[in-house]
Amino acid sequence: MPSNSESRTQAPGLTVFIGGGNMARSLVGALIHGGTAATSIAVVEPNDATREALARDFGVAVHATADAIANDADVIVLATKPQVMKEVCRGLAAHVADRKPLILSIAAGVRIAQLREWLGLELPIVRTMPNTPALIGAGATGLFANDATDSARRAQAEAILAAAGRTAWIEREELMDAVTALSGSGPAYFFLLVEALEDAAVAQGLPRVTARALATQTCLGAGRMLVESGEAPAVLRERVTSPNGTTAAALDAFATGGLRELAAKAVDAAVVRGRELSASQD
Repeated sequence: MPSNSESRTQAPGLTVFIGGGNMARSLVGALIHGGTAATSIAVVEPNDATREALARDFGVAVHATADAIANDADVIVLATKPQVMKEVCRGLAAHVADRKPLILSIAAGVRIAQLREWLGLELPIVRTMPNTPALIGAGATGLFANDATDSARRAQAEAILAAAGRTAWIEREELMDAVTALSGSGPAYFFLLVEALEDAAVAQGLPRVTARALATQTCLGAGRMLVESGEAPAVLRERVTSPNGTTAAALDAFATGGLRELAAKAVDAAVVRGRELSASQD
């Protein structure tokens, strides 16, 4: 049976999420926590359980298909898997011709030219690359807008993504692959480093529960210092490093192991793979 929220009258300025997965859920929650009215948000999600959870948890209108709601959208957030984006956009084409909403894509590897082709007309389109810390309101998102997106539409897009963390505008779309490699994939790099530090501490004799607690808190504290101090990472690193001390010895080991070169190689590999994934959508 349809949820009661499916029959709810919608308010003007409606933002419609196509897809109700984790990232969409985090953005919906962040918007409502920040004061956006639930009546100005709707979610299209085919999965019954996911749809019901969104309606229950946030009070937003939910729909199994876009047919009943897309015509009323002022903003459409494309939050589906990249593999089904072509089909989704072609299904939306007839619904967006009159109102010409802002199209906001959070799908990795899908270019604006592809969205334009699949939607079949010129629309304001903003491509974004959020990351998983958006789920806890600590995300980092790169954004790129096409020429049809004016300042008001850019502000709309930024407000939606900024509800879940920091944002940064990119002036050339090809740089989105670098954004993906840095912040999109970046949380996994830090998880790997903390995992390695935890294992190293266990090898030195610390209990794993203690090693994990100290490693994770150190990661959190260092991250907060980076964000809140406004200092460059090199400045903060130098303040911690006493000449001939323990930190200097550890940093020398990182340098000998080629940490900087390895990081550059990893980011380059992610950039190349991002381009390959984008090309595969053609």
